Amino acid sequence: MTEPNRVAEVRRDTAETKIRVRVDLDGTGVARLATGIGFFDHMLDQLARHGLVDLEIEADGDLHIDGHHTVEDVGITLGQAFAKAVGDKKGLRRYGHAYVPLDEALSRVVVDFSGRPGLHMRVPFKAGMIGALDTQLVYEFFQGFVNHAGVTLHIDNLHGDNAHHQCETVFKAFARALRMALERDPRMAGVIPSTKGSL
Repeated sequence: MTEPNRVAEVRRDTAETKIRVRVDLDGTGVARLATGIGFFDHMLDQLARHGLVDLEIEADGDLHIDGHHTVEDVGITLGQAFAKAVGDKKGLRRYGHAYVPLDEALSRVVVDFSGRPGLHMRVPFKAGMIGALDTQLVYEFFQGFVNHAGVTLHIDNLHGDNAHHQCETVFKAFARALRMALERDPRMAGVIPSTKGSL
């Protein structure tokens, strides 16, 4: 018997942003993205394609100020959607990791759907802006995701001279690590992957 796809939709409305996120964790990598920040959309597209997650994100934020609220709130809402779609985590592989290169850049990402939020990120970006995306906001995106998805996340850019390449390897490695962690393990069907019996 085929298990149903793990799907969730979350909306977040504040005085600063209005966000809608829909995820299908068992998708094919289709993305429909409109955050108002072109390079950020490009990175989210990498997340969908390399994570095989179907992803819809609509964001209406106060970009006349800057991108901070939009990028952070997308991370928060995406984390909430992942947590909702994952559910009780029965049968989940739980852990995932990936190394991804792009020319001179190389990044490593390790994720644990532990229920314990924690972000450890070392990415020495070589530029402050990539298109309209402030590179400082990449950390804010992942912090928002981690806090609301309830995951432990380690992100390390091991090499890189070009900020675009650095950022792209980070998002692709994040996607690949998620894909591994979110796989259903047939030998763990119906079992929560923890000796505690809960996550």
